[in-house]
Amino acid sequence: MGQMATTLQSGDHSVARIAMAAELLDADTELTLARAWRDDGCEQSLHRLVNAYMRLAISMAAKYRRYGAPMTDLTQEAGVGLMKAASKFDPDRGVRFSTYAVWWIKASIQDYVMRNWSMVRTGSTSSQKSLFFNMRRVRAKLEAELSAEGDMPTSEEIRREIAAELGVPLRDVELMEARLSGSDFSLNAQQSGEEGREWVETLEDDGAQPEEEVARSRDLGTARGWLRDAFDALTERERMIIAARKLSETPETLESLGSKLKLSKERVRQLEAQALKKMRNRLETVHGTAVGELAQAF
Repeated sequence: MGQMATTLQSGDHSVARIAMAAELLDADTELTLARAWRDDGCEQSLHRLVNAYMRLAISMAAKYRRYGAPMTDLTQEAGVGLMKAASKFDPDRGVRFSTYAVWWIKASIQDYVMRNWSMVRTGSTSSQKSLFFNMRRVRAKLEAELSAEGDMPTSEEIRREIAAELGVPLRDVELMEARLSGSDFSLNAQQSGEEGREWVETLEDDGAQPEEEVARSRDLGTARGWLRDAFDALTERERMIIAARKLSETPETLESLGSKLKLSKERVRQLEAQALKKMRNRLETVHGTAVGELAQAF
């Protein structure tokens, strides 16, 4: 990743030239490169994969110029998101890399924009992000619709409509509206319509409540028991592969495991996929739990 990181810092014109000259990858080549990086740590394959989709990152970055951030910085953040996507991409899930990378690129750019919008961080929850990037558009649409009907809505009515449209709490709309008004304000300022009540009184305690800790601990214990049962249902060879690939702090490569088991890399990959499927099926049939539901316990 070092070469790409250096390129990203050298200016967006340089990055744009490289992106436009990069090859277009077909699905098979993309799959081969992704596997070479994941299984063998081949940096040349990673470089080709990232360069091929840098034009996508630059295109997405350009859409956020209206927020006042320099295009150079937006491009660099888009590149960071692209590299994160490459480092986490699983080529065996049947999804194209471009589809997977879009989420990481967008998240990286949006986090950067929100971090730099104000001296005080605007926030990064899904509710706050939705408001930050959509509130003005939704407000304009709602005002146009209500005006066309001959109504003159109050500011409070507009805020309630925005909250309903975006599916977020009204308090979040009020806070974000103040953030986007152009200046920071004190949390000790009093709320309009709330005599004697300061904004600081509306802040939630981020710490987990005792009942939540107890429930989480109980759920974790149950989930771990189910996973142990599914793991024990595997053959000795399958357990060895899953332990080495998924339960180790430093996962072994397919090639390394293949040497130990005297099998090809592809055969080890097939056995790993087969073992994970067996565990998934046991969780669903014996415990009546989908993998997605189990993941929510962690």
